[in-house]
Amino acid sequence: MSARGEQRLRTGHPWIYRADVADVDASGGDIVEVIGPRRRTLGHALFSDRSQIPLRMLTRGDAPFEPAMLRARLERAIRFRDSLNLDATAYRVVHGEADLLPSLVVDRYGSYLVVQALSQGMDRLLPSVIGWLSELLSPDGILARNDPKVRTLEGLEQTVEVLAGTIPDSVVVREGPIEYDVDLRKGQKTGLFLDQRENREAAARYAHGRLLDGFSYHGGFALRLAGQCTAAEAIDISADAVARITSNATRNRVGNLTAREANVFDELRRLEKAGERYDTIVLDPPAFAKNKASVPNALAGYKEINLRALRLLAPGGYLVSCSCSYNVNEEMFAEMVHEASIDSHTPLTIVEKRMQGRDHPVLVGAPETHYLKCFILRRVE
Repeated sequence: MSARGEQRLRTGHPWIYRADVADVDASGGDIVEVIGPRRRTLGHALFSDRSQIPLRMLTRGDAPFEPAMLRARLERAIRFRDSLNLDATAYRVVHGEADLLPSLVVDRYGSYLVVQALSQGMDRLLPSVIGWLSELLSPDGILARNDPKVRTLEGLEQTVEVLAGTIPDSVVVREGPIEYDVDLRKGQKTGLFLDQRENREAAARYAHGRLLDGFSYHGGFALRLAGQCTAAEAIDISADAVARITSNATRNRVGNLTAREANVFDELRRLEKAGERYDTIVLDPPAFAKNKASVPNALAGYKEINLRALRLLAPGGYLVSCSCSYNVNEEMFAEMVHEASIDSHTPLTIVEKRMQGRDHPVLVGAPETHYLKCFILRRVE
């Protein structure tokens, strides 16, 4: 490994990029010893022979990675989530690097687990992971949602398969007072956007009046906030998502929520021309910046929807604005909000700056793990 790669490890980052790997004697999926430029063992890592991130660190120093460590880390991850006392039956059990289990995701949906192995090394360890999860949590079924595109960068197939027990066509879970009917096989991510749960709880403290929820997906924000509002509208470009919102509204007896299929960019312009006003607006779009090269266009997209939303926001109203693009950091996102405030002539205060839920912890030294930004903003009257 190069001196630059060694310095990266010293800063606490668990990834080493291909340009900093000097020599390799291993096959894809192996657990390898990582040796620095001074021939000193720096640790052990999962190795990939296809990825631009060939090394994902498992240990630091001379001690090798023992099989028992896998069970111990899974157990610690489970114990940490139990300690959070989350008011939910769906949450993240393992969050990859932040649980010292790089490229592994485990989400719980009631009595079922959904796993993702996103590197060659973790894919090889998956049978052991499934065995330990079965022992530690006794789920009724474990589903592998190994369909993210990132697996193709590892030379791995995109698959969805049941690895243990049975998985029903839909699972009912609860987040706070709201129940969701979830399709674990086909839903976004592993079924739901579990990382926004605590941000929805926070937004409910401010929501009032007329609500507009853009990029609503299954209606997470709209369903949670509708009880504090006189009327609620949810918009999504997907007809399937709109049907799911409507179904979830019926399940939860939320009678003041309507959902419609529309392009949010176009709908915000239409609503502005129509002179509409809302007291609470939520913007939770998909990731606009998939890589660094797309950041300028992403920031333009974020500014467009935030500017339009601010023009729709009534005095004293709240805008909940989110970004799940880790390439757009909090400083960039704050500057975009500032520019949208200036261009829309809307004075704003920041009420809260938030991130992903506590079950999705951020690893210090790895900025990529701080991907979700959520600003709760108030239009000054």
